[in-house]
Amino acid sequence: MAQIATVNYHVHKPERQAFELDAGGIVGNLISPELVPMQVAVRDLRMPKAEMSFEDNSVGFTTSPTDVHSFDVGNEWQHDYDNELSNFLTAEIGAQEVIIFDHTVRVDDPNAGRAPARNVHSDYSIDGAKQRLIDILGEDKATEWSKGHYAFINVWRPIGATINSAPLGFIRPSSVAEQDWVLLDLIYPDRKGQIMGVAASPDHEWLYMSKMTPDEVAFFNIFDNRGLPSVAHSALDMIEEPNIHTARRSIESRTLVRYAA
Repeated sequence: MAQIATVNYHVHKPERQAFELDAGGIVGNLISPELVPMQVAVRDLRMPKAEMSFEDNSVGFTTSPTDVHSFDVGNEWQHDYDNELSNFLTAEIGAQEVIIFDHTVRVDDPNAGRAPARNVHSDYSIDGAKQRLIDILGEDKATEWSKGHYAFINVWRPIGATINSAPLGFIRPSSVAEQDWVLLDLIYPDRKGQIMGVAASPDHEWLYMSKMTPDEVAFFNIFDNRGLPSVAHSALDMIEEPNIHTARRSIESRTLVRYAA
């Protein structure tokens, strides 16, 4: 039986839309384009015959315990965790080279600096990915990587406790039509990027993994230069067990990978 969750879809407009992050120089201050909340049926991938593999859908789930148990402010943990992620992506998807360039800890609390992202999106447009590649590698090395196969992949993990609220949900890529995507600017105080929002469609097939633990990870494409699907995703407004009150805590790590030619 499918769960019912609320998600916030984008809308098509004639003018260009944008998110402004840390607006006015205030950390965590977000100015958002118009979003439309909708209820959707979400299938649990733990149920029989519910399947989603990275090879077929650009989303994978697996058990991958970490030796890092605190992701608090500071970077003492990053070296060890980056090594774990590099080894993980090499083993799981055959990456030949891995660069981890961003970690974001999210807490489902209105006072948190980074709360779960509650808009249906994928992290890069084509132009946004090309610019991010240059930002990370520099123009010469970015040109070299562009001749081969590279991808941006997000690795997502619960922190501290099993996820009970605001789990991460995904739309099966084959159920998203080209016209569903909405180009959005992403404006930071020091740079500008582009992401892809998603407008509502009754064809969307939503899936998630219920009650994910800190020993489990989701990994998914947010851009692939060889045309493998970018995955639309969002936090789902739903609660697994009403009598449990732990706030969702999670870490998402954005990575850049290069495959063999």
